[in-house]
Amino acid sequence: MNVIGENIVTHKIRYDHEIIANIIKSKSKVLDIGCGSGDLLYHLKTYKNIDCRGIEISQEMVAKCLVRGLSVIHGDANCELNFYPDSSFDYAILGQTIQAMNNPQNILEEMLRIAKYAIISLPNFANYKNRFHLLFKGTMPVNKTIPFQWFETPNIHFCSIRDFENLCKKMNLTIERKIFLTSKHRLISVFGQEIIANFFADYGIFLIRKNEFCHTGQEEFAFKKINNMSYAGRLISQFCKTR
Repeated sequence: MNVIGENIVTHKIRYDHEIIANIIKSKSKVLDIGCGSGDLLYHLKTYKNIDCRGIEISQEMVAKCLVRGLSVIHGDANCELNFYPDSSFDYAILGQTIQAMNNPQNILEEMLRIAKYAIISLPNFANYKNRFHLLFKGTMPVNKTIPFQWFETPNIHFCSIRDFENLCKKMNLTIERKIFLTSKHRLISVFGQEIIANFFADYGIFLIRKNEFCHTGQEEFAFKKINNMSYAGRLISQFCKTR
């Protein structure tokens, strides 16, 4: 049994939580957005010596976190992440919640303002089971990935793995790692992984960051000008030496 499997059995942690915990470096500072009852935070704090914080909209869940000795506040991430200063954390985590956020793009911007890395896990609504359910039954599917009827679901943005990757591209974000899961297993990388993942995966987990630098037209022009000036300077210097 691999390390992840051992942790799931020994510590009773959810499979996707263990994958996320395995991404995060020890002794980091982490904010878990929509942390629920604090299972992931508790695991990170107890077994990886991580400085953990959480924000959760449910007062009942916040109370459960506090009982477990976790530093969690009651708040709505849709509008209250702006209270955190820039670069407050190493990682900001949003687990299976981005599809329920009012403005996912704004959430990603805020996460990468307050943390160096963002870890996003999301259900893949383009999974083949959902596609076939819609095709043959003509109704919105209800399963482990989508456990709510359409009229009571908190999910307001139905996206696929490919949709999320396209959003990252649009926002000029770098995807450092991406991991695809079925309900019980990690999807093995094979030829054409992206297409297969968008069809077969139940969940996707992404480690993203801002691009370090992006050239704009003006910046490229400035660099060319500087390089030309440097080249001219070298020519003048060589000419003077020959004199």
